[in-house]
Amino acid sequence: MQDLATKFANLTIQSDFIFKKVMSRKRICKHLLEELLQIEIADINYLEAEKTLEPEYTSRGIRLDIIVADDKNTHYNLEMQVKNNKNPDTDTYVLPKRSRYYQALLDIDLLQKGQPYDLLPPTFIIFICVFDFFEQGNYVYTFKNRCLENLELELPDEATTMILNTKGTHGDISKDIKSFYDYVNNHIVTTDFTKQIDDEICYLKLDTKVRREFMLMEARLLDERREGIAEGKEIGLAEGEAKEKLATAKRLFSMGLSVQDIAKATSLPIEQVEALQADQA
Repeated sequence: MQDLATKFANLTIQSDFIFKKVMSRKRICKHLLEELLQIEIADINYLEAEKTLEPEYTSRGIRLDIIVADDKNTHYNLEMQVKNNKNPDTDTYVLPKRSRYYQALLDIDLLQKGQPYDLLPPTFIIFICVFDFFEQGNYVYTFKNRCLENLELELPDEATTMILNTKGTHGDISKDIKSFYDYVNNHIVTTDFTKQIDDEICYLKLDTKVRREFMLMEARLLDERREGIAEGKEIGLAEGEAKEKLATAKRLFSMGLSVQDIAKATSLPIEQVEALQADQA
């Protein structure tokens, strides 16, 4: 518990847990969107758990960080990305396909069964990355669907993906967004906006209910990891045992034993032994 208490005390805005809590404060989330998109927003609403202001949104096996809608029915998904993860099996970065998957799941949840497609609202999938995914130095990378034969021709599906680069060096961003980047990177307070964020984090760390929530979440995640490791070991043992049985069956075949005798000796299903006999022939 002491380790978890220390971990909680050292949390920053880069933590998913703290990021969600901070962005649950309407004034902070609203201002961030206004400064990023250079628009005015009259109000925002959290899609789920409005009463408790715990905007955690679970959909088909994933948990999205923050989902809000503004007064014009534009929907925003905000995600904090600390690691530029790769799939070890394919050696490819997962962020592009992840953004595609998030967009698909968001659209599915926004369109009720039987509703026409044109009722899909405008959406923004926004990843706040503490790394430069494209290594071009931009503060912001904005993507829309465009025609390859005519890049000025945009598909009017009203879906936008923004990948923010807090380590960027050039581009057109507001003073408050730049200060937000500096705060994410180095915990530097340079504007009233980042002071609001820092004050909110200090307040959260003094809240015993928030600390208890974090510790319970971490304990639950630790249990899940342990269960996953134990399950993996059990699967590995089972696979090893199955391979050993097959190897034994092959040796018994070479000794001239019958299918029935081999099945009894190895406890393998007789059908599997017969299939192995056919492969041996």
